[in-house]
Amino acid sequence: MDLFGEEPAPVPAKPVPEPKKLRGKGIQPADSNSELIELAERLRASYGERLRLGTSSWYFPGWAGFVWSSSAREASEQKVSREGLLAYAQHPLLQSVSLDRAYYTPMTASDYARYANQVGPGFRFTSKCWRGITDPVIEGTPNPLFLDGDYAREQILQPFLDGAGAKAGVQVLQFSPGLPRRARLTPRTFAERLDAFLAAFASPIPVVVELRDAELLTPDYFAALQRHGAEHCINVHPKSGVSVIEQAKLIGRRPEPLVIRWMLHAGFEYEEARERYSPFDRLVDEDPATRRAVARLARRALDAGGSVYVIANNKAEGSAPLTLFKLAAEIVSG
Repeated sequence: MDLFGEEPAPVPAKPVPEPKKLRGKGIQPADSNSELIELAERLRASYGERLRLGTSSWYFPGWAGFVWSSSAREASEQKVSREGLLAYAQHPLLQSVSLDRAYYTPMTASDYARYANQVGPGFRFTSKCWRGITDPVIEGTPNPLFLDGDYAREQILQPFLDGAGAKAGVQVLQFSPGLPRRARLTPRTFAERLDAFLAAFASPIPVVVELRDAELLTPDYFAALQRHGAEHCINVHPKSGVSVIEQAKLIGRRPEPLVIRWMLHAGFEYEEARERYSPFDRLVDEDPATRRAVARLARRALDAGGSVYVIANNKAEGSAPLTLFKLAAEIVSG
């Protein structure tokens, strides 16, 4: 089934620069890998900068040898978090990253600017919306800011736009599993609340909504998204209950951009996966079926002239960058 159409859009090829050593004693990028550079060049020759691969955060010393230099293996997570983005952004295949910290604590414009100043002009951030907007209950207490579009526009979106500037790529609204029960909302009422939120939010950059309750994936929900130019975030998570291909079919059209978040391997909770996969230096539980499905969706959207973000988590297969390297190869080989 041709989910997104086939209208190839040729783009001029640009050479992918090799990583450069950074000044000082900070976290250094990994040594050049000719296979990954060639892979990045082939993707850029076919799709320009319309394909952006990135990870959920970057503070993992276990990525030494393929994102950081081997010397980073002994570094603390705090040091990699503080110094690693400069090195991360030099990787030929990693031209996006998810700012997951924004989900737990709102980030300021200066926070975003500090990150934006460490990456090149072609780099784009995805930022999670603070959970104080998307969680109806905080520590057992009803949350008065749940789906408050005016507050979210002023306190969440505007700092992202002001601080990251042109590098502000996508705003992600992630709703945790069990939303209908916790918020005491029917699927129709949720769609109505989301509709009002998006109208007030009025984002000039792409907004994607990530749901993990299959019952909320209704025609009313997708209609609300379409009215405001927002998109459904296709997600790989055991609790979503809907495969990536099925989610794409429910959308019923080509999203722009197509955003896929590959979060967690089937059969695990987050903490269980963290223990199993730490220090995230290898693929432990490969998921070739999901890889093929994600590559298929990405390739078809790209061939139709669209743009694509794929964000991977360490808990998907064991190591987010290695997941993305194999995904890139799958996209090229298809």
